[in-house]
Amino acid sequence: MNELILSFNLTDSALGHLTSAVQFGFIIGTFSFAILSIADRFSPSKVFLLSALLGSLFNLAVLWEGNTLASIISLRFLTGFFLAGIYPVGMKIAADYFDKGLGKSLGFLVGALVLGTAFPHLLREVTDAVSWKLVLVVTSSLACFGGTLMVVFVPDGPFRKTATKPDFSAFFKVFQNQSFRSAAFGYFGHMWELYTFWAFVPIMLETYNVANPQAELNIPLLSFLIIGIGGLACVIGGYVSQAFGTKQTALTALSFSAICCIISPWAFSVNSEYVFIGFLLFWGMVVIADSPLLSTLVAQNTTAEIKGTALTIVNCIGFSITIVSIQLISVLDKLTDSTSIFMILALGPILGLYALSRKPIAVH
Repeated sequence: MNELILSFNLTDSALGHLTSAVQFGFIIGTFSFAILSIADRFSPSKVFLLSALLGSLFNLAVLWEGNTLASIISLRFLTGFFLAGIYPVGMKIAADYFDKGLGKSLGFLVGALVLGTAFPHLLREVTDAVSWKLVLVVTSSLACFGGTLMVVFVPDGPFRKTATKPDFSAFFKVFQNQSFRSAAFGYFGHMWELYTFWAFVPIMLETYNVANPQAELNIPLLSFLIIGIGGLACVIGGYVSQAFGTKQTALTALSFSAICCIISPWAFSVNSEYVFIGFLLFWGMVVIADSPLLSTLVAQNTTAEIKGTALTIVNCIGFSITIVSIQLISVLDKLTDSTSIFMILALGPILGLYALSRKPIAVH
């Protein structure tokens, strides 16, 4: 982003605008896909491919030398918009293939998402000499390749039921099911913590570095490891859920992540960098381990005809919540040097635990 800003002679404030444009595009995209029931009316694999191609095209369009701030923001918005046809649609495809064992399946899928989220930190560590333009070309090419793999090797699943027309009321109708509401609100609480934790991992490491100069932490590499280890946690959580149940495993992960939020000020005070890094690695695991399980509960508590719509709706609202929590912690980080601000993230898991505990959720 910094190199892009320099290349087009943009102001420093453009960084926030460009980042927010992708987030806003994803929110509008998921809302549009949900209202139009795209993933339920059309072949999800083909929707995935088309979204990957269009997202890649708008991603590559940033390379045009005639771009202005307004055009780049628009292109980033459109890239985010078509990401709505990737992640939630991917979960819909998994749900079409697995009636039982969906938690394990989504564990692998969300684990892949986590590795993708961590990957830029690793790139920053090992590819300082690589041009930002090449990064766009490579990521766009990988997206096209992934979309092609999906449409060639993953046809419509055996449990898919096609919706014949848009159901404009589905966005609200799904929440009439109390079991769905419990699962969805559990997911929303989880999302309050998740992306803010990921966004602030480098800042947490930098804060510890400043307070403990002897530690000399490698921030990009450790950020990759702390976020990326969550991918392994998702896979492990999927297998554990088969033995102890999807809901119970999700509740356990939510409980541990709430505890991590609450005791986070203590972690900053320890004199051992190994204890601090170990704490963040553990937090990086439990903060995401419940995500595929909560998505499983969402998918299992809605009808097959609107399953894709339901997953997309929950993604839309959940991602909107992440913007609020990220902005809140960002403001507090500027107002105070206290590491106690991360305790606020515990509100999400606590409310998620309450939502999940209110009524037994119908799982199978």
